[in-house]
Amino acid sequence: MTDAAKPRITITYCTGCNWLLRAGWMAQELLQTFGQDLSEVALIPGYGGIYEIRLDGELLWERKRDGGFPEPKEIKRRIRDHIEPGRDLGHIDREAK
Repeated sequence: MTDAAKPRITITYCTGCNWLLRAGWMAQELLQTFGQDLSEVALIPGYGGIYEIRLDGELLWERKRDGGFPEPKEIKRRIRDHIEPGRDLGHIDREAK
């Protein structure tokens, strides 16, 4: 699969709230899990309490809408369900059962 065909993740974070480290940590978690299955994980600075995670432009998580910050395992499940529904996420899936 070419990079152009692989999904792109964006994490928009509030610079005024100092959420860069949180966004960077989430990006690291996603890259560690999905590695070569993603074309990119981009960090986008914003303002006004924003914290959003999108997959190819589709909103997966929004801090205000969804009530706070996501656990990495929840975002990983949502991404997996979009890009490869049958994929086993190991301990993450076993904890959910």
